[in-house]
Amino acid sequence: MQDPDERPMLRTLVISPNWIGDAVMAQPLLRRLREQHPDRPIDVVAPTWVAPVWRAMREVDTVIESPFKHGSLQWAERRAFAKVLKARGYADSYVLPNTLKFALIPWLAGIPRRVGYKGEMRYGLVNVMHHDDKAAPRPMAQFYAALADQPVRNLPRPEQLPEPEMSVAPQAADAAIARLGLPPGTYVAFAPGAEFGPAKRWPASYFAELAQTIRANRPDAQILLLGSPKDRAVCDEIVALVPQAHNLAGSTSLSEAIALISRAAAVVTNDSGLMHIGAALRRPVVAIYGPTDPRHTPPLSSLAKVLWLHIECSPCQQRECPLGHQNCMKQILPGDAWQPLQPMLAAA
Repeated sequence: MQDPDERPMLRTLVISPNWIGDAVMAQPLLRRLREQHPDRPIDVVAPTWVAPVWRAMREVDTVIESPFKHGSLQWAERRAFAKVLKARGYADSYVLPNTLKFALIPWLAGIPRRVGYKGEMRYGLVNVMHHDDKAAPRPMAQFYAALADQPVRNLPRPEQLPEPEMSVAPQAADAAIARLGLPPGTYVAFAPGAEFGPAKRWPASYFAELAQTIRANRPDAQILLLGSPKDRAVCDEIVALVPQAHNLAGSTSLSEAIALISRAAAVVTNDSGLMHIGAALRRPVVAIYGPTDPRHTPPLSSLAKVLWLHIECSPCQQRECPLGHQNCMKQILPGDAWQPLQPMLAAA
């Protein structure tokens, strides 16, 4: 009897995390899977808001958008979705989220090899079970990439991984620039929002002061403020101080934001999904960290510069500053960001 893994046109299924940055950090896993099975197409099931990230990865053959609502089991819908997946013929699956409901999909689809971490009551659903040391968790990229290996109990030291890579067709950037009516110039992308919470946000007045410094030194600079509709208000604060800046928060799709970042001379950003996208697009990045830990989720690029004071109370991993002062962000001054940004713009 022929081994299932040797049948022609078998595919690999990856279940995406729900966060943009986590999806970017999973790209080294896809690279490993492609190296192990060069002829096996890789499909990704992803939420609609994360799907554009996967479409910008060359290892991905097909992105299948997940129809499920956040937090809902939707048993009947998952069974119907799994039936569609079953017809595509998968040899293996990699479940990146740690919850029960995501592990149900490949199990219901009858995929024989179902790889993931222990997570939430998933014995049987995941049949190649990995474990992580909660006392000493690996950086997120290594955490995902390890799923391509056989499970081990005694975890080795985290290895150096290839940097995540994304790519954008030049015409996609041209189309975004044309639709938004952006003037020509040196584009500098700012990502002043942070989905996690306000503690991760560098003050809007600091972004504004940095924008003024950039324009004073580079009169051709066009400051592009990127983010979701939730970031519109903080971007409005910046535009009130720097009217020449372009508030695009909520005015672009994620695909367009990715395309614009691909044209940026540099990206200045909080710890956010757009930070990871900028790094994966090989753009110079100035990443500003406070309550989160760049040792765990850094921008994986040799072109990135991380600003992190690591003061006594940081990293606290809180959505709002529990001490009320936000010193971990406020004590990083606009001049501190301008210092690494200067050579980045000079090289543009």
